[in-house]
Amino acid sequence: MTEEQQAGLARFLDTAYGFLTTGYKEPARYNFDVCNVSPAAEVVPGPELGGSPQPCAGVGGRGDDAAVCRKMSGNSAPLMEESSVGNGTPLPAESAVENTMAELEEVAACVRECTLCGLCATRIKAVPGEGAQRPLALVVGEGPGADEDSSGRPFVGAAGRLLDQMLLSIGLDRNRNCFIANVIKCRPPGNRDPLPEETAACLPFFERQLAALRPPVILTVGKVPVKTLLGTDEGITRLRGNWKSYRGIPLLPTFHPSYLLRDESQKKFAWEDLKALCRRLAGIDPGYAAETAELRRARGI
Repeated sequence: MTEEQQAGLARFLDTAYGFLTTGYKEPARYNFDVCNVSPAAEVVPGPELGGSPQPCAGVGGRGDDAAVCRKMSGNSAPLMEESSVGNGTPLPAESAVENTMAELEEVAACVRECTLCGLCATRIKAVPGEGAQRPLALVVGEGPGADEDSSGRPFVGAAGRLLDQMLLSIGLDRNRNCFIANVIKCRPPGNRDPLPEETAACLPFFERQLAALRPPVILTVGKVPVKTLLGTDEGITRLRGNWKSYRGIPLLPTFHPSYLLRDESQKKFAWEDLKALCRRLAGIDPGYAAETAELRRARGI
């Protein structure tokens, strides 16, 4: 084995050891980027999206977008049930949370700098998402509306207030035990549905958040996120209330709060979905089960 081969092997083993002991790849030491320097490099969307790969240079072929794409994809952590060291011992909780916070902060910074699609030209603020670093549930919406575009925070308008009430009804809170994000991080003009190239550019940000958060369950609200993640054209009325799976994580679709504001007769169906989510979480997390025991008895969940 040549000295160059030995050095390469040593770097690989060092990186692998660091990943196994921390669950997080150190970005500054070695660069194993998915995208290379060439503007012709491609980000390949997952099979859920369908269609053809999108160029790193984004809509319009701006070469400077390749650098943003490299930064976005360089530290992606895999989906795992639990971060652990080489001997199978779980990482201390504080270390896992610190790693998650660091990854989420980097994703948020990348989102705010992103110019990978045309939405960067019309947004006021990008909306990365917010919530607990170790959530019981990841709540996934479509994309920012006008209020979110102005504030840089997800679900802060009338629909957001209803969503908060829905979550609180089953013991969930964005500040304590759930995380709220959108599959699209910038507002489409006129609140139109996102275009395929916009979804393809944004989905890797969501994937990194999902990998960092490792939620026990996913709750999607509205047709766009479930269509994006599951690659289905089936309507939300048929999909809601039926457990699915994404990346091995149980996923429950329900109606979007804005739809419930327009048609309050559908709230009874959304409540059935929330009860199903509550029961699932109570079976997964003993702390949540104990905390919500009285609530579940009082509300017949």
